[in-house]
Amino acid sequence: MVFGSIGRFFGRIKSGLAKTRSLIGDALRSLIGRGRTIDRAFLEELEDTLLAADIGVGKTEAILEEVQGKWKAGEMAPGEELLDLLKRSLRDELSNDAGQEDFAWNPEGPTVILIIGVNGAGKTTSIAKLAKRLSDQGKRVLLAAGDTYRAAAAAQLSIWAERVGVDIVKQHEGADAASVAFDAVAAAKARGMDAVIIDTAGRLHNREDLMRELEKIHRVIQRQDSTAPHEILLVVDATAGQNAIQQARIFSHGMRVSGLILTKLDGTAKGGSTIAIRRELGIPVRYIGVGEGMDDFQPFDADAFVDAIFGDEE
Repeated sequence: MVFGSIGRFFGRIKSGLAKTRSLIGDALRSLIGRGRTIDRAFLEELEDTLLAADIGVGKTEAILEEVQGKWKAGEMAPGEELLDLLKRSLRDELSNDAGQEDFAWNPEGPTVILIIGVNGAGKTTSIAKLAKRLSDQGKRVLLAAGDTYRAAAAAQLSIWAERVGVDIVKQHEGADAASVAFDAVAAAKARGMDAVIIDTAGRLHNREDLMRELEKIHRVIQRQDSTAPHEILLVVDATAGQNAIQQARIFSHGMRVSGLILTKLDGTAKGGSTIAIRRELGIPVRYIGVGEGMDDFQPFDADAFVDAIFGDEE
């Protein structure tokens, strides 16, 4: 494996989700381990724990209804059986994301990957890590410095491109972002690249003018390839909690978001927002960021994610 053994892979996710595990897994084990009857008070504590981790109202209610129903029917005892139910329920919610790393590769030219998100979500570093991952898989990758607003954004992406060992297309600060995207796709086609990853300026999801610019970039790309962009990945800061869900909802209204990159999961106890976003919007989680290093950017795996939350061994 490019990033090491399965054991090290699980260890990074487990370490990165320590704060979420403390809030969800450890709290649930403590609650269940007291040998209490599943009564109203117990269900209220369980509800508080799940909501505090931003799992979402809909999923929390579904879990509570299942727990209460199985308890009343005599189909479940307190303790590990309840814990297993919770883990299975979370896995089922995320199971469709297993194996979602594979892109819709374009057989007739470069696969165009558009990266979008709000300011500070971690788009630039996510692009660099994704470029390295694809390069390590033998793909020829070109970056496009489409963030022409933020000072030194193109220079920053250029540094990452040099470190990773991939080409980059850029223009001057303040240039038309759609023009950069157009030139990058043309260059990728001319150079026989497998993928072109297009950075965009960070924008607040409630700025209609900036959202319209994304739509312009989308239209201009299609002048080079009517099937592009083949992937639109939304980078979401997991520390934003419920606001992350709102960001994803608004971006997905204006763009055909094909997948999520959830960053900074190591810095939050609200990793449950992963489940809420998946349930509410149906957008698959492609990658998660659980640290600063290149190896801390991993394809999402539902089993590893849930095991890490509950502190299970691989």
